[in-house]
Amino acid sequence: MLIYALTILVGAFLLFQVEPVIGKIILPWYGGSAAVWTACLVFFQVALLAGYLYAHALIRYVKPRAQAALHVGLLALSALTLAVYPSASLKPYSAGDPTWSILLLLGRTIGLPFFLLATTGPLVQAWYARRFAGSIPYWLYALSNAGSMLALLSYPFLIEPVFTTLEQARMWSWGYVAFAVVCAAAALGSPAARDRAPEEAGVSKPSRRQYALWLALPACASALLLAVTNHMSQNVAAVPLLWILPLSLYLLSFILCFAGDGWYRRNPYLQLLAVALGSMAYAAAAGNLPILPVVVLFLFGLFTCSMVCHGELALLKPPPRLLTHFYLMIAAGGALGGLAVGLLAPHVFNGYYEMPLALVGCAGLILAVLKTDPALDWFRRWTQPAPIATVALTLALAVYVAIALEQSMSGVRLRVRNFYGELTVKDSDPPTSIMAVRTLTHGTITHGDQFLNLAKRDLPTTYYGPATGVGLAIGDRGKGRAVRVGVIGLGTGTLAAYARLGDYYRYYEINPLVVRVARGEFTFLADCHGKLDIAMGDARLTLEREQPENFDVLAVDAFSGDAIPVHLLTREAMDLYFRHLRPDGILAVHISNRHLDLLPVLAGEARSSGRRARVVDTEDDDAAGVFAATWVLVVAPPGDFDNEIRANSNPVSRARRVRLWTDDYSNLFQILK
Repeated sequence: MLIYALTILVGAFLLFQVEPVIGKIILPWYGGSAAVWTACLVFFQVALLAGYLYAHALIRYVKPRAQAALHVGLLALSALTLAVYPSASLKPYSAGDPTWSILLLLGRTIGLPFFLLATTGPLVQAWYARRFAGSIPYWLYALSNAGSMLALLSYPFLIEPVFTTLEQARMWSWGYVAFAVVCAAAALGSPAARDRAPEEAGVSKPSRRQYALWLALPACASALLLAVTNHMSQNVAAVPLLWILPLSLYLLSFILCFAGDGWYRRNPYLQLLAVALGSMAYAAAAGNLPILPVVVLFLFGLFTCSMVCHGELALLKPPPRLLTHFYLMIAAGGALGGLAVGLLAPHVFNGYYEMPLALVGCAGLILAVLKTDPALDWFRRWTQPAPIATVALTLALAVYVAIALEQSMSGVRLRVRNFYGELTVKDSDPPTSIMAVRTLTHGTITHGDQFLNLAKRDLPTTYYGPATGVGLAIGDRGKGRAVRVGVIGLGTGTLAAYARLGDYYRYYEINPLVVRVARGEFTFLADCHGKLDIAMGDARLTLEREQPENFDVLAVDAFSGDAIPVHLLTREAMDLYFRHLRPDGILAVHISNRHLDLLPVLAGEARSSGRRARVVDTEDDDAAGVFAATWVLVVAPPGDFDNEIRANSNPVSRARRVRLWTDDYSNLFQILK
């Protein structure tokens, strides 16, 4: 039994360890968007389905000795062609929706190894059931999920803080070679049983109801997993820690539900489900709540929903002879939920509606499960209080979600969505009001305001007032001469308000919708007095291809919701920025953030490169429409700051020290507030 258990444990560990590794490697190539991980999850779920389909076909239609030969051959081929770290030639060179580019890249790099790792669970369990006739292999399914969760939890706490992404890829590759050897041994040992495919005589064919529930229950849990992960990554940071926590709880529910007799009991989990669904619906509708309680709430809610979905699934387990049918439907359901949230929702919805819809769908699905369970004949009687209360709560949830969605559209001029997230434009007051403001939000975070009054509409607002770090930098370098200003992140184009005749402003923006909204709903770009260009695509990749731009000021202000594109804050990124600055140019980095203390990162990079840095903190000015903001200004010797900047800033030397961020190493866990 040891060889089967070891194969499944190692295979599951590697299967889920490679997910954050490859996700972190390619994240910078696609703008650091939270949706990169969603696209990765879609690939992983579809590849898992392909692996389960292969295992199902192999067990049903291929003789055991041929099974071993075919599988060992594929393992050898995958080990010989292993290339986990993608080639730089695969980097994208255009803006727009990169979903298909991500899927193709993952297929070319880890496609075959991931596919074979995905086959391991059902295939090895089928071999085990044949080798040890009469043995129930479902404990191996729990072991598989335990290995998966171990891989995920070890990554942010043991792997990511210590090893670079290149080292991670190399270690994983050696681990995969070891797995291939162990799996080959299990495959070659399996034909010891009779040399023919396992019979299914005496095993009744699953009903349509069983097949439907085997598909719908994991689809619901998968959709909630992606929706919750999207919500947290969009509003905090697109980093492995916030990818892994939801996925770990999702896997934990599999472990608890399939271990032995299972830990799932309808009482109290159905009661907890009602609390979880209501709480998550409220938090999703409320918007700007404190992030820590919201994260805890959504994690608790996801775990509860997953426990109920997977617990009900475990109650429907078939005999071992039908386990490949069962696992195939589970994988299909997971892929269906992933495709709905990861591919369909961004193209069908103009906002993040999949979360509330998934909550209502979960409630309705569990109600259907209970109503059609033959063992719950009493639940179908409408004279009983339990079914009446369940139906009433489900309808109440649906009504609340519908009202919340309708209210979210109140006062909205425009709401659009694509791969990079949701953009909403609202007006605070009637245009005739002197304080009327038009606001752009990305997710729940304000990305720009503009006064609608003609006398005030060209004032720089929000994080870009004259007293802010970027305002001081542009004012300093623009004394007595025209300036060249680069801006990473367009938003509403507020910084164009500083442009004078003869000035040149060049924006770098990855999201085509942002450009459309900035030009169509705001006038900062149209009113710009200088020359203005917009370069589409990821700023790092675009700047790497351009000749030096000789900017006087380069402002880094690229946020996705409130999330930080990490690749724009590494030592290599800073070196690239200074290649495009004049010798006396100023790099201005916006680090205002509710959840992350980015000052130690910038201080460490300035210190390691011998550059001078100062931090400018400003307070709210409601009358001017200016928000509190924190900017770090960096210059390269012999350049320096003028007296006005020095008088309104502080040195960064007192910032605490963290390990230097590079393209191969970053760790947001150490800078959480």
